[in-house]
Amino acid sequence: MSNKKLCGGGCRLPRPRPPAGRRNWVSKRIRNLHTMPNSPVDILFAISDTGGGHRSAAVALSAALDQVSGGTLAWAIDDILRLTDLPLVRGAPEYYDTLSTRWLRLYDATFQLTNATRTVDLLSRLVFMSARRNLIRVLEERRPRLVVSTHPLVNRLVVWARRARRMPCRVITCVTDLVSLHASWGYSSVDLVVAPTDEAFHLLQRRGMRPTQMRRTGFAVHPKFLDYTLDQTATRHQLGLSAERFTILITAGGVGSGRLGELVQAIERACPQHQLLVVTGKNRAVYHELTSRPATPQSHIYGFVDNMEALMAASDMVVTKAGPGTLMEALVMRKPVAVTEAVGMQERGNIDFVLNYELGLFCPTTERIVGAVQELQDAQRYQATVARLADAVPRDGSTAIAQIMMEQLALVDAQEKPAARPRRLFSFPRIARRFTRGRKL
Repeated sequence: MSNKKLCGGGCRLPRPRPPAGRRNWVSKRIRNLHTMPNSPVDILFAISDTGGGHRSAAVALSAALDQVSGGTLAWAIDDILRLTDLPLVRGAPEYYDTLSTRWLRLYDATFQLTNATRTVDLLSRLVFMSARRNLIRVLEERRPRLVVSTHPLVNRLVVWARRARRMPCRVITCVTDLVSLHASWGYSSVDLVVAPTDEAFHLLQRRGMRPTQMRRTGFAVHPKFLDYTLDQTATRHQLGLSAERFTILITAGGVGSGRLGELVQAIERACPQHQLLVVTGKNRAVYHELTSRPATPQSHIYGFVDNMEALMAASDMVVTKAGPGTLMEALVMRKPVAVTEAVGMQERGNIDFVLNYELGLFCPTTERIVGAVQELQDAQRYQATVARLADAVPRDGSTAIAQIMMEQLALVDAQEKPAARPRRLFSFPRIARRFTRGRKL
């Protein structure tokens, strides 16, 4: 384990550097210290597992951080809402899964009712007052030099816990939505906000964030998507897939929300000659629905996967909902995208983002998807689409954010070092004592 250790006197012993060339993205070295709640770290990624995107962003940033720092920094990922231990708040991940898959209208209504800065401040203050001790304990046990929040509901809680104990750590927010940002993303008391798009940057500015307090970096996509080197043929052979069939990757994010099961069966009927790779995520009901029926040789059903980069490399196009994570991963790998729907109000702006920048197609019906597939089967049209995606979005957003994290750590180190007192050439009290020595005043 490559964590920094504390010696008896409280000094930090240097951690050994990992062997050169050892870069395994599904690392067996336990760098995520979530199982060790009392371990101090350099960087704490503050998240909530409401959906898969917030943890995915933290994992992407931690991987980029390992690259940039050479593996010399200790980090941890903590679900802050769950650690509040409040009955309603700690169950937020489960509530989100239910709302986004079964009660979407209620979720949208909640989004609208709370989409105001004063409302967010009030609700966050109530949570902090009720869970103050637990939130402070997280920071006291972790003792991070830097906290990176990838969830909008965590920003205020972390800043208030830091303020309560006057801790020297810095707090930055990594925005994981592209366009339709909830009001909770903007909080001026954080030290820095990194925004993935110009739209997010300008919206935060209109909501009171100072431009000097923000940086535009690109989206936090895991470096493994950019670093993937196998070609399509080799990847298909590795995954046991047909090398000749036109291949469509169908996914609905980590939660598997939306009408995924219905969509898969409709595409199977409309495109029986094509190969489908279906990722249901954590939606066990859809996975069971698709795997319990008679097997279809052209469809490959997966649950939650950690090799999405390989599945995308094996595909010719990606059919997905308007979730920012999968959408940006596909664009980083230069795969044509067909967006089917927006699950939640925070995803609606992503459809316009895709259309305005000509990054993909909006296909709300099976007929539109079939039409998009037929267009992309034309070799010239397909190559033109891929060429247009070459520089469509920043591909190294995670690396850029990791470099910003290193800058923030340097600022913390500079604050911790005591300022050297300037040496005075003349000391008036010393000179006065010489003249008054032996005299009666």
